[in-house]
Amino acid sequence: MEQDHEIIIAGFGGQGVLFAGMVLAHAALHIGRNVAWIPSYGPEMRGGTAGCTVILSEEEVGSPIVDRPSAAIAMNEPSLAKYGPRVKVGGTLVINRSLATTPFVRSDIRILEIPANEIAAEVGSDRVANMVALGALLRATAALPMEAVEETMAEALGAGKERFVAPNLKALRRGAELAERQLGVPVSD
Repeated sequence: MEQDHEIIIAGFGGQGVLFAGMVLAHAALHIGRNVAWIPSYGPEMRGGTAGCTVILSEEEVGSPIVDRPSAAIAMNEPSLAKYGPRVKVGGTLVINRSLATTPFVRSDIRILEIPANEIAAEVGSDRVANMVALGALLRATAALPMEAVEETMAEALGAGKERFVAPNLKALRRGAELAERQLGVPVSD
C-alpha cells in the first residue's frame, strides 16, 4: 500500500493555491486514488489568504481535517509562519522564497527553498508560480507520479483554457528540476 499524503497549500488569494490543490485531486482520481480537497479562503479573495488541504490515500478518506500535514507549500510569509511549524516530523516543506524571505529552520523535515515567482517569469507567465512549487513538492515527496499530473492538466484547467497547459507543464517540470538539485540526487518518477 502506498503512503497517504496530507498536503496543505497556502498563500494569498490570486496565487493559484486552490488550483494547485485541484490539479493534485484530478491527478489522484485519474490513477484511482481516494482524494479529499478542501479549499479555504478569506473574504477578500484576491490578495486575502487562501489555502487548501489535499489528502491522497489508497483507502477511503475518513476525515478531511489536517492539523499536522505530511507536506506543505508556503507561497508567502504568513503561510510559512502558520504552516512551517506544523509539518510532521519527516515531512516536506516547499517555501516560495520569492515572497517568504524570513529564515526558517527545522532539522526534522525536508525544506525546499524555491524562487517560484522568478522561475514562473522565466517560463513566460508570472501566473504559474504555483506550478513551480507543486512540481518541487511532487518530486520531493513522490505523492503522485508526475505523469498523472501532466496527463490531467488540461482537464484541471477546464475547457477553453488549452493555451495555459504548456506554461503550467513547463513550470511544473522546472519546479521538479529545482527540487532534484536541492535534494542532491535525481528522484525518479
